[in-house]
Amino acid sequence: MAQPDDMFGDEDYPAYTMGRAADIVGTSQDFLRRLDELKLITPQRSAGGHRRYSRYQLRLAARAREMVDQGTAVEAACRIIILEDQLEEALRINEERHST
Repeated sequence: MAQPDDMFGDEDYPAYTMGRAADIVGTSQDFLRRLDELKLITPQRSAGGHRRYSRYQLRLAARAREMVDQGTAVEAACRIIILEDQLEEALRINEERHST
């Protein structure tokens, strides 16, 4: 188990409740549930079954909210963000392979 000091620097640590996550992102809890349904973010669950979000997931949710606010359908926004994330990861892996 991670020590408390380690958790503060871990962007994947599920530190935020759904209510707090919605406040931070500036959206509704229903919007976060929809992002989960569309597989953009899959929050971890607490022992009691409540959704818990990481900082990384909040960044993705904020990006989706921005796109939706600009008129993009939520389904399309999620697909675009997923593809952007996959491309970024592929480019990172490619660069690592070429730098060794």
